Amino acid sequence: MTAHHTPPSPPLTMVLLAAGTAAFFTLGVIQAMYGPAFTLFQDRFGVSTAGVGLIASAHFVGSALAPPLVGILLIRFTLRRVVVAALLMLALGVTLVALAPSWPLAIAGALLGGFGLGGVSGGLNAAYASIGTRAVNLVNAVFGLGSILSPLLVAGAGGNLSVPFLTVAALCGLTLLSARIWGFPAMREQALPPGPGRAGVQVGFFLVLLACYVGLEVGFGAWAGRHLQSLGYTSFAVIVAGYWGGMTVARVLTGLLGARVRPERLVLVCTALTVLCGLAATQAALAPAAYILAGLALGPVFGTTLVWTTRSLPARWVPFLLTSGSVGGIVAPYGLGVLAARFGQEAIPLTLAGLAAALVAVVWGTLRVTRPASASPSAA
Repeated sequence: MTAHHTPPSPPLTMVLLAAGTAAFFTLGVIQAMYGPAFTLFQDRFGVSTAGVGLIASAHFVGSALAPPLVGILLIRFTLRRVVVAALLMLALGVTLVALAPSWPLAIAGALLGGFGLGGVSGGLNAAYASIGTRAVNLVNAVFGLGSILSPLLVAGAGGNLSVPFLTVAALCGLTLLSARIWGFPAMREQALPPGPGRAGVQVGFFLVLLACYVGLEVGFGAWAGRHLQSLGYTSFAVIVAGYWGGMTVARVLTGLLGARVRPERLVLVCTALTVLCGLAATQAALAPAAYILAGLALGPVFGTTLVWTTRSLPARWVPFLLTSGSVGGIVAPYGLGVLAARFGQEAIPLTLAGLAAALVAVVWGTLRVTRPASASPSAA
């Protein structure tokens, strides 16, 4: 299988980036909100430690269902129409979470909001990944900025569950306004790769890779705070914000320097470092620094993997592949909650380290099946 020629990337202008960065900032805020808000959900609805992770899982069920529909809709409708509809769903879902009088209604709101997030993420990640390394890492860095502020927003809400989720609804409104002014970028189409059998193998590896990665990212973000609380760290929210901050810094650096490194090598090194961070977090004295460094290690993986994907497969397949990432997000928060309830909070970093080790193995396998395609020059 041969690599595909990628046309020169367009300049990164305000018109290209404005609405996309607003959208990814909003996604970052809601993506990182459920974990820090677990205590607020427990206080308001009286759910258990094992059960509270269900609301984050519902959010990711919605986000898992949306990308395949996005891939189908993009055949007939413009990216702008699809993303605007998804933003409206996200706004409605988080408003329901904020105002729900019962736990089942809160879960329903998380499901709807997750569906909206999956639509926005699927459409815009496909578009920016098709543009090039700089664009996709930049917008995902803005995603990380929203994730940094999210735990602090929850911590500063004074125990009021409605405030952070209604803030996300307001951010959806601002994103819609920016889309009306600047619009969203068009997705740059590529031809189907030759050798459909080999393409199918690559699709399988990328599906598992993205599932493991998102499970790991969400697992760290959702449960690091609870582990740190069990160790006696009162500043756990700040440390979790540092985890998302490390991810953002890494994505900015990747946007500046990542084109100098082959994407598969960068992803492999980053995932291996994440294993070490998970093991270091098992030691109480090292845990705060380990979680922040985990953000630095994981930061380049998502955007770089998407660029790696578009070098081997058509960009319009990205929304379908992102579904598997949402599956990882469904399983990880709930699974970690069950393990923490059964074996204690010390099971959290060990489980994260094990998942990171599995991700290293998957990345290595993906590297081998894409080796001929990945020999092309780095994208801009």
